Amino acid sequence: MKKILAVAFLFFISLGINAQELKWHTDVSEAAKLSLEQKKPMLMFFTGSDWCGWCIRLQKEVLKTDDFAKWADKNVILVELDYPRRTPQDQAVREQNQNMQRMFNVSGYPTVWFVNPEQKEGKKVNLDALGSTGYVKGGPDAWLAVANQILTNKK
Repeated sequence: MKKILAVAFLFFISLGINAQELKWHTDVSEAAKLSLEQKKPMLMFFTGSDWCGWCIRLQKEVLKTDDFAKWADKNVILVELDYPRRTPQDQAVREQNQNMQRMFNVSGYPTVWFVNPEQKEGKKVNLDALGSTGYVKGGPDAWLAVANQILTNKK
């Protein structure tokens, strides 16, 4: 009986998405394309992954939880824009991230922007800002309440 319960438990766990299965994009163009295809806004996470304590705390308390994973899978395309101090980073990614930082006037970390990409003439894509947040005390429920409020502004 214990084996049957254990197998059933593992089966039901495997049906849901968990935080380890989330796909965080690092290429904004690729993420924008997916966002347009899936008709979901982008969540752009500006972080200092190897030095920012509040970024690490946001990840631990919210972004790496199963509640967030389930919500994100249904609602957004995830993009990580990292500004590491010690971890090597590809030059093209660094330049892209610096451009995004200037575009969204990010001056502190963590910052999370929600945006809707809009296809313009040709291949040009504009990013329509919906709103931003950062660390929110209270775990996934409190953070997701803020995120949902921002997303109610989406077109």
